[in-house]
Amino acid sequence: MKHFIQISDCHIDDTAQSLGVDSQKNLATVVNKITTLPSDALLISGDLTHNGALQSYKILKKILSPIQTDIFVIEGNHDNFEPLNAEFSSCLFTQFTLGLWDIISINSVQIGKTSGFVSQHALAKLDQQLSHSSAKYSLVVLHHPIVSMNSTWDDTLSLENPDDLFALLKRHPKIQAVLFGHAHESAEFNKNGIKIIACPSTAVQFNHESRIGFNHYTLLDDGQLHYTTQWI
Repeated sequence: MKHFIQISDCHIDDTAQSLGVDSQKNLATVVNKITTLPSDALLISGDLTHNGALQSYKILKKILSPIQTDIFVIEGNHDNFEPLNAEFSSCLFTQFTLGLWDIISINSVQIGKTSGFVSQHALAKLDQQLSHSSAKYSLVVLHHPIVSMNSTWDDTLSLENPDDLFALLKRHPKIQAVLFGHAHESAEFNKNGIKIIACPSTAVQFNHESRIGFNHYTLLDDGQLHYTTQWI
């Protein structure tokens, strides 16, 4: 059995205020909670910063410093790859393993656009990783939603070509779930027997929810995945 925590959409800026809230204070509050929970890894599913400035990533790294586990990050549409890589190069990942599970990322970010797209190159890379994975079970993580959120969220800002991704996922039955952020809300869906799980923002939600939060996952050796959304 393994545990990991997913946070998303921290939107750390050079100043404390971002998206109308103190995103630095909010993330620090989340980190304080995370350190009390059992976890083998921390996954950050994009939009680590708000404007992609190098100083923002330095501030983020300081806020995350109490975390003792390995940290794994992917890029979001608000991120800037060069400064992200400068501060978090050892954390950027395409694949990591927890017990019998592989967690594999696919890039959905389009430069200069809010909505996402998975290229044929990215799909081919994911297909190859899944085909060569020796893990019994897999999770896929990306930044953008791949289903309609059925909420106030504007679905035109989600993944533009989800059918291309689902066509690939169908070929790999070891995939148990797909995780994402971007929509700033907590939600769960099911498609083709795969759990589709949205992670709330550590900064602010875009729906009626006034709290900040994150997802805490338990991965069992029989292929079951359990999680709770922790609200603060």
